Amino acid sequence: MILRAGGNGARVLQRRRGLPIIVLSIPGETLMNDVVKALQQALGEDAVLTGADVHERQAGIWRRDTIQAKALVRPRTTGEVSAALRICHEHGQPVVAHGGLTGLVESALTTPDDVALSLERMNAIEAVNAMDRTMVVQSGAILQTIQERAEDEGLMFPLDLGGRGSCTIGGNISTNAGGNRVIRYGMTRDMVLGLEAVLADGTVVSSMNQMIKNNAGYDLKQLFIGTEGTLGIVTRAVLRLREKPRHQATLFVAVDAFDKLPAFLKHMDAALGGTLSAFEVMWNEFYTLVTTAPAENQAPVSREYPFYVLVEAMGADDAAVETALSEAYEQSLIVDAVLAQSEQQRHQLWAMRDDVAQCFRDGPTIAFDVSLKISDMDGYVTEVRRRLDEAFPGNRCYVFGHLGDGNLHLVIGVGGNSPENRHRVELCVYEPLRAIGGSVSAEHGVGLEKKPYLDISRSEAEIELMRALKRALDPKGLLNPGKIFDAGPATGQEAA
Repeated sequence: MILRAGGNGARVLQRRRGLPIIVLSIPGETLMNDVVKALQQALGEDAVLTGADVHERQAGIWRRDTIQAKALVRPRTTGEVSAALRICHEHGQPVVAHGGLTGLVESALTTPDDVALSLERMNAIEAVNAMDRTMVVQSGAILQTIQERAEDEGLMFPLDLGGRGSCTIGGNISTNAGGNRVIRYGMTRDMVLGLEAVLADGTVVSSMNQMIKNNAGYDLKQLFIGTEGTLGIVTRAVLRLREKPRHQATLFVAVDAFDKLPAFLKHMDAALGGTLSAFEVMWNEFYTLVTTAPAENQAPVSREYPFYVLVEAMGADDAAVETALSEAYEQSLIVDAVLAQSEQQRHQLWAMRDDVAQCFRDGPTIAFDVSLKISDMDGYVTEVRRRLDEAFPGNRCYVFGHLGDGNLHLVIGVGGNSPENRHRVELCVYEPLRAIGGSVSAEHGVGLEKKPYLDISRSEAEIELMRALKRALDPKGLLNPGKIFDAGPATGQEAA
């Protein structure tokens, strides 16, 4: 990504594939300095980092570049977030919210003209109510910390994903994160009862509902869940906890044909009486990769089969699982299986699924996150591979993901990530989704990465409604500008 000057002082954001995106007019240099000074005066100099204190920070855990921003603001309270946004609004200053920077779609990427607003200091767990099964947290709280605090009370926060030790709940909310247990517990939005957010002009919208049912008017929290910080910055949330299951069964099976995967899913879901919480499928290439040196995982079953499934049932005991497995064998749905006999073995099975970093060991790769009907998956993967083989002979394509809820991840290597190569690979992956009504983003968001392909998954009427919401809540276009879609300028009174 590079910056180049635009006409009339416009900031033009140019992505890798050379598509210019006019984002916002740049204020003068004096005004830029005035913004930083005003922020320092309002929040204190230790809360507003500049220079090397900003530029030496990594831009993301999967990125090699560093943060480019005129300042990085680190508020301690919702009030300070409000003050910071009010100042930026008065100066026409773009702001990009930062959580754990674990995202994969360039949604938290900043330019030298942006102010980054990090929630790293707002990381407290404010309260846990075991009777009502709720937890009140600040947005900067780490997901794993939330999980462990819930377990201390004999409860569980169901959201779980590979970046649990780094990602923040605010980032999870802003992207409506999914993860490993969506098939039973749903996406992040299903685990948020209430939240507090700050609008672009500093207005605080506090809707810290602690009830499961509240049908009094609009459910305003939904405006901020999954919108990638473009409508407001979430500062606090009320999370819905669940009882921690007394039993947890984890098994790993091999399957010899794709059409047996949905049949096996249906069988296990019915046999386990609603306790099925994860159904993770690995295509052979991924399974072989993560169980071959230098990977440290051991192959629990032979590598000769085309598909492997990691199954977890939270609340089911081993006896029920063994009965279900025996029935699956009798129906020829599976050809081999192992059942974890200890917590250590359970972690070993999950370690294979979480070892996505192995995909990067043999050179540059491009990661994708798509959603589609299970019935379309086999044909879709076949078509993607056909296109890749035609365009890039000798490519590497690893497929895995949350098949139980229609979400696949593809990690593809073609020998280099030049802008031209990347664009051609993206077409191979995204265009086949158009005919089958799939989505270019299952759980990672859109950001800048998937912005050019939004029309594959959303109609122009839907995108225009998104633009209208953006203009209504952020008429100056200051919050995470240029991400997801181009909002277009507000006019008249709303831009004042």
